[in-house]
Amino acid sequence: MKPLILFAPSAGAPSSHPWMQNRKSRLSEIGYVETFDYDYMREGRKRPDPLPKLIAVHREALVNAREKHLSARTFLIGKSMGGRIGCHVSLEERVDGLIRLGYPLCAMGDRSKLREEVLHALTTPVLFVQGTRDWLCPLDLLERVRAEMKAPNFLHTVEGGDHSLRVPKRQLQGTRKTQEDIDQEILKTIGKFVDQLPPAAD
Repeated sequence: MKPLILFAPSAGAPSSHPWMQNRKSRLSEIGYVETFDYDYMREGRKRPDPLPKLIAVHREALVNAREKHLSARTFLIGKSMGGRIGCHVSLEERVDGLIRLGYPLCAMGDRSKLREEVLHALTTPVLFVQGTRDWLCPLDLLERVRAEMKAPNFLHTVEGGDHSLRVPKRQLQGTRKTQEDIDQEILKTIGKFVDQLPPAAD
């Protein structure tokens, strides 16, 4: 049976954004994909809600998605902030795995302000998909945090990728790859991660 994938958006782009819709379409090859928006997005506000409210909305979306897919394994996938909030949700709800697309490790890109506490608290297996040009998640800092984590964790790097995993056209020309090739490699890595994980214990 296909797993359930709950796909959370970033702070600045709702689930209707083309980037989200494109990824949702790709992820549907792996499982049943459900998306949602946080309250502030639905209400047209730009400033994200406080963390407890973001977590509550994310958990509610998970409950609703599970009502539609009762027997499926569950994976929380999130872009940037949505990935960070999903980590918090996994501390309260049993899920089988986490996939972080551009994890925002550094608040506002400040290397001295790391959002690492929740990563240290995780016990759920997690896959990080990170661009090497992502200013919100320098890979040297992520490697240090990963070494300190107790949860099984894996990293897929996108050479030249930015926070949205996009690679400059000039760099792509040098590698004879297209963005489509890059995106398919990401999807293949996610699929392998999902397939190899055993169901989470109750």
